[in-house]
Order: sequence, then structure tokens, then C-alpha cells
Amino acid sequence: MSAAEGPLVVGVDTSTQSTKALVVDAATGQVVASGQAPHTVSSGAGRESDPRQWWDALCEALRQCGDAAHEAAAVSIGGQQHGLVTLDERGEPVRPALLWNDVRSAPQARRLIEELGGPKAWAERTGSVPGPSFTVTKWAWLAENEPEAVRATRAVRLPHDYLTERLTGQGTTDRGDASGTGWWASGTEAYDAETLAHVGLDPAMLPRVVRPGEVAGTVRDSHDLPFSKGTLVAPGTGDNAAAALGLGLRPGAPVLSLGTSGTVYAVSRRRPADPTGTVAGFADAHGDWLPLACTLNCTLAVDRVAALLGLDREAVEPTGVTLLPYLDGERTPNLPGASGLLHGLRHDTTAGQLLQAAYDGAVHSLLGALDLVLDADADRSVPLLLIGGGARGRAWQETVRRLSGRAVQVPEAKELVALGAAAQAAGLLTGEDPAAVARRWNTAAGPVLDAVERDDETLERIAGVLSDAAPLLERSTDDR
Repeated sequence: MSAAEGPLVVGVDTSTQSTKALVVDAATGQVVASGQAPHTVSSGAGRESDPRQWWDALCEALRQCGDAAHEAAAVSIGGQQHGLVTLDERGEPVRPALLWNDVRSAPQARRLIEELGGPKAWAERTGSVPGPSFTVTKWAWLAENEPEAVRATRAVRLPHDYLTERLTGQGTTDRGDASGTGWWASGTEAYDAETLAHVGLDPAMLPRVVRPGEVAGTVRDSHDLPFSKGTLVAPGTGDNAAAALGLGLRPGAPVLSLGTSGTVYAVSRRRPADPTGTVAGFADAHGDWLPLACTLNCTLAVDRVAALLGLDREAVEPTGVTLLPYLDGERTPNLPGASGLLHGLRHDTTAGQLLQAAYDGAVHSLLGALDLVLDADADRSVPLLLIGGGARGRAWQETVRRLSGRAVQVPEAKELVALGAAAQAAGLLTGEDPAAVARRWNTAAGPVLDAVERDDETLERIAGVLSDAAPLLERSTDDR
């Protein structure tokens, strides 16, 4: 047995490229064991993964946790949002899952917006204007391009739902992840019958939406994971909502997350509905809202530029060059067919200046949405919480400080998605709000970097290039 003060819980983060598991002491927040295993994502026009890889990776991550995983009293899964998982009558994947960063459904997104009342109607109904990341557009793409797969589908799940169901045998989801589908109405907090009928999706194929604090189920007999039969399984949630729990966020505290994708978000008491589509009106995992803006190109894109230049990712130099690193298309701004764009190249331009320009372009996209995410009465002096894989990189930190003009706090806690899932699992045992559990664990503690004067010149230069290049960036890949 472990020397933990309280019961043990397991929090899982099944992300785009790997699955991580933490065994956490529910009393103190101490991580007593951890494990991680990778999965693959297809390249080319689409971004797909076999859901069975996520399960295998979860098994391996928990195996690495050793005996501590056997002692867990509750478990929760946090997962990448939006992914379309289609299952047959045996519960097996019909085809690989279409992931959030698969933008092939951009034409279907545009068509659905037009056919169901326009952007304002979508924002009022679902809280968001669907882009190609949203699950509803992926289902529409599948129906149009692979009708045989649709005919074979008996259940539709999100990534975290798939793993939760393999634990419990029951199809469940939560309001946070459901709010990213495009077929969950934020006003009624229920599946939207009109949208489902329009895309030909039987609501009986969707999982039950479990309420915050409710038990999704218990671990069943027929599985190969090191949990005892009857171990409590929490609702789980999407990765951003899980990270918000992991930080113990209070309304008005802004977060900038630097991962494969970049996100800015904050908890709000007000239901968001942005008709421009910049801000997604997501629900959070404990009854409030999580207005969020997301970019497709963040750390992965900048690292790719560094690799092309043969540079360490920290080898930046002050620059006047503009680089829009839209290597996978872009979501914010909404340019799904765009590619990267470089402007201002000179004979004396250095590789380090090009790399800094990639950082500037990635951060510019995120900061442009920050004021839209925050409520009008939010305190702008509150430090910007910097999380994700890039948060500890000096070049990322300094770029965010310079372009935001805000103080930046870097939490010392790692794996905040898995920690948020663990806090949700702990809440099942203690009856606490999971965010309060995370605050008790002091997960947001970390150094604060003072504000510096905002670099308005760079922001204006990037905005100007973006505006001037709009006709080029708006061309779809097929038009080039």
C-alpha cells in the first residue's frame, strides 16, 4: 500500500499524440505515480487516429504506474475535444477517428452554417459558430464522403467518451465535451433535435450527458486495466475544461495554453454566444461556461520552423520580419485552407529572426482573441496563466509578455489536464467542487513574470500583413 494521506485517484489525459495517467493522493494532490504512452496521427490531407491505440496507450500508462493504480478509488478521463469516434454494433471503431485538427470538413461547416440560419442563429443555439474542428461538421463530411461508414455506425462518441465507455460499459459524456460537438444546445443544455435531424444523426446513437458531480459508472469486470471492479468513474471532460479544473480557475482569470494547438480561455458565469465565431461558447465541467478561442498552429508549428532552420527552439533574435505559421490551415483566424506566409525577408535577415517571427505570429493569433474571451468587467491586471508544453520555454514566455503587456504566471504543476481529471475523480469521493479540490492542492502556484511594455509596433505590423494577405490566405488549398 502507498503512504498517501487520503484515497488515491487516477486522472488521465488522452491528447492528440499520447495518453498520460497520474495517480494522485486526493488529500494532498501529491502525484504518487505516473505513466505515458504514445499514439500515432496520420499525415496528409486528414488527421486521424485509431481509437484502439488510445486504449492500448492507457493500459500501458497505467502499467507504468505500478501498484499505486490498483489502489485507486476513482478515475476520470480528460481528452482531446471534437474528435469523431464511430462504433459498430460490437463497439469496435468503424474507421479511424477524425481528430479536431482535421480540417477537411471546412466546406461542410460553411454549408451547415448557411442551412441552419447563419452564424447568429448557431451562436444563440449552441454557443458557437461551428468550424471544421467541430464534430457535427465531421459527421457531415463522413456522410458525404463515406456513406458506408455512416451506415455501419451504431454509436457516436468523443475521444474521452470512448475510453470511459470501455471502463464502464455505458455510453456517457459530460456538458464540457458535449458543448464542442455542434449538436448540443447551450441554451437548453440538451442535444438539439433540429441539428441532429438535419445531419441525419439518430440521437439514440449519442451518449448520455452526465451532470457535474454525478458518477458516470463503475469499472466493470470484463476489462484488462488494473482497477478493482466497482471503482468509481467520473464523467470526464474535454482537455481544456479539465485543465481549467486542474488550475482551480475562478471567473475572470485568463489562461493561455501552448500545446499542439494554442488556446485562450477563462471561466465565466455568463453563457457566451459570439456570432463572429472567434470565441467558442463551451461549457465547463462544473456548471459554468468556458469561452475559448483556439488556434491550430502553436508549438508544433514553431518547432517545425526551428527544425527547418536547423536551430534550437530558443535561438531567437529580435526581428522585423512577419511569419504567419499557418502550417495546418488555421482556426483563429478562420482560414482552414491557408498555409504559412513569410513577409519582409531581406539579404541580412537571420535564421534567428525568422524563428522569432514564427513565435510572434503564433502568439498574435491567440492574443487577438483574449479580450473577446474575457468578460467586459474582468480585471486586466490579473496575471495571464501560461500553461501547456511551451509554457516553460523562455522564448514563448518572453514573446507572450512582450506582445500582451501583461504579467505572466507559470504554474509549477505539470500535466494540468490529468490533474484536473484527478480533481474531478477526487470530488466524487469528497463531495467537493473539483475546482476547489485543485485550489486546495495549490496547482496554480508558480513564478510571476512582471509585465513589460506592450510591443504595439509588432502587433500592428502582423495585423497589417494579415489584412493585406487575406485574399491569398482565404484561397482553399484546392484552388492553388
